[in-house]
Amino acid sequence: MNAKAGRYAPSPSGDLHFGNLRTAVLAWLFARLSGRRFYLRVEDIDSQRSSRTSAERQIEDLQALGIDFDGEVIYQSERLGRYEEVLGELEERGLIYECYCTRRDIQVAASAAHARPGIYPGTCRDLNPAERERKRAETAAAGRVPSLRLRTDTASFTVHDYFAGEYASDVDDFIIRRGGNIGQAGDFAYNFVVVIDDGDCGIDQITRGDDLLDSSGRQAYLADLLGFQVPSYVHVPLVLGPEGKRLAKRDGAVTLREMSAQPGGRGGVVKRLCASLGYPETATLQELLEVFDPTEMPREPVVFDDAFDQEPR
Repeated sequence: MNAKAGRYAPSPSGDLHFGNLRTAVLAWLFARLSGRRFYLRVEDIDSQRSSRTSAERQIEDLQALGIDFDGEVIYQSERLGRYEEVLGELEERGLIYECYCTRRDIQVAASAAHARPGIYPGTCRDLNPAERERKRAETAAAGRVPSLRLRTDTASFTVHDYFAGEYASDVDDFIIRRGGNIGQAGDFAYNFVVVIDDGDCGIDQITRGDDLLDSSGRQAYLADLLGFQVPSYVHVPLVLGPEGKRLAKRDGAVTLREMSAQPGGRGGVVKRLCASLGYPETATLQELLEVFDPTEMPREPVVFDDAFDQEPR
């Protein structure tokens, strides 16, 4: 695939809302303006929440807005063999270890005075063989298989973000494969599979919500570890609901299909998306592509009510 590309990668657990659609538009704009190819990847690695029907509806909605993609749609669920292959390579390099901690164990460890918030404290990293066998037996007796973590050698990794500049975020021994019940392997972790997907597709620009900025260091570190090009990032402001929290479906008619049923129809939704980016007079994404200037993009979160008033703040 082309060595320069961007992507949009939704999770198919329901219809995309206004905030998701705005991020998709921005990912498309940043890719197209820089001459990159633009891929769509369906992140259906979560076996409990993903739905092929949701994925199909999301694809239809994105195309209905005027977003076009290059190549075939990529489904993570069809790439499990590739993830197993990379996991095996990391195991051969001695970079994977079993973690027997429960969520409660991690919460207790995180509450310690010296702990870094949100950082795995390395409880299972350096167990001796006898301790490991005992923990493995206890985990099996509880009907569980352990999770797998990456053995890292740094506490932070610096990435380049279009808006934030050089940004160093925490790196810990993050999960590669989740634990599960005996006889049932756990799902691969998001921070693992997205790096492989991006690396295999030549993704060198990642545009997504700024709530994910802090996770960029882990992913970039793994990309570098696997020999992939470390991508540049564009972390964009979120859309907030009327109460000032991240927009959610509980905030009312927020999906494309719901909004399209209101006065103005689908064209009105596109205009609202354009208005939320500072271009209230623009009616189509193709027109937006011709005039959009990333340096002039509003940097503050957009409140959903404001987006509908076409006066983002």
